[in-house]
Formats: sequence, structure tokens, C-alpha cells
Amino acid sequence: MGRILAVDDELDMLALLKMIIEGYSDHRVTVTNNPLEASELLEKETFDLILTDLKMPGIDGMEVLRTLRKDYPEAIVIMITGFSTVDTAVEAMKLGAFDYIPKPFTPDEVSVVVKKAIEKKNLLLENIYLRQELQEKYGFHNIVGKSKKMQDIYRIIAKVATTDSTVLIYGQSGTGKELIARAIHFN
Repeated sequence: MGRILAVDDELDMLALLKMIIEGYSDHRVTVTNNPLEASELLEKETFDLILTDLKMPGIDGMEVLRTLRKDYPEAIVIMITGFSTVDTAVEAMKLGAFDYIPKPFTPDEVSVVVKKAIEKKNLLLENIYLRQELQEKYGFHNIVGKSKKMQDIYRIIAKVATTDSTVLIYGQSGTGKELIARAIHFN
């Protein structure tokens, strides 16, 4: 179940979005018609997805998008607007919007975009989890050794891991060549 924040100055539009999204899925939708209140909600809660209108009094959706990219870079943002132009769509995508939905829209259009956005969010979270698991399994801390020679090897590993060079690892059987190779490859 995803958590979604919808920001639009029109209460009817917020009610429609909430009805569409909650009707097509098990996601929970929080709505606000005040962009400044949206900032407060984002500080208190975590949302998987944010839908925001482009034109609102006081602050526009592009400014909301810029703020979200700066303060919440992992947030998935969908822009909704009744003032659809190619230029605004391109600008929104350049600023990091996941998608851009022009008004009027159909319930299917909204539900498909929301579904894709939630899938992307889930893939990002899975990617983070898997990277942490790999770090746990193949990180330098899994290689045992505190001697001066091992410290030198750690420094060499850290240096070559950031390059795109071919590395030859040699030594006697059982000395940890495979651990070193995995650590270099992972890092």
C-alpha cells in the first residue's frame, strides 16, 4: 500500500484524484489545497508519490517541484495541469518530474501513471535494499587483517576499485584472493 500526497488549489480536483486513486488501488491519499501545508505534511510523513498542480495561487507547481527535488530528492513527483504546453511538460521533466498529466484526464490515465510511479518507487527501494545487502556481503569489513601489509592492501583496493582497469590478484591458495576480487568489483 502506497502513501500519496495530492496538492491542488481546487478542492473538487483533490476529491476526484482521491476517489480515482483509492478506487483503483489500495493506496492511501492525503490531500491539501495549500502548497505551504504540503511542505509541513512532507516534514511529518513519508510519501511514495506526490501529485501537484502546476498553477496554484502563491506558489506554482514548478517551484514545488524544485523544492521537492532539493529537499526530498527520492520523491516521485507527477505534475497535473490544465495549462498544458510542450514547454511546461519539457521543463517539468527536466526538473525531475516522473510524468505530466494534462487536464482533463480520465481515471484510467491517472491510475496507469500512479501505478507506474509506485512500481518505480518500489524498484528504487528494492535497489537500495539489495545494494545494502551486497555491501554487507562484499564490503571491505569482511576481509580480516589488521597488519600493516593488510592496511596497504586495503588502500590499494580502494584506489583500484574506482578505476576501470584490469586487476591481477595473485597469491597462495586460501589467502583471500576471491574476497579481494569481490570487494574490488562491488566497490
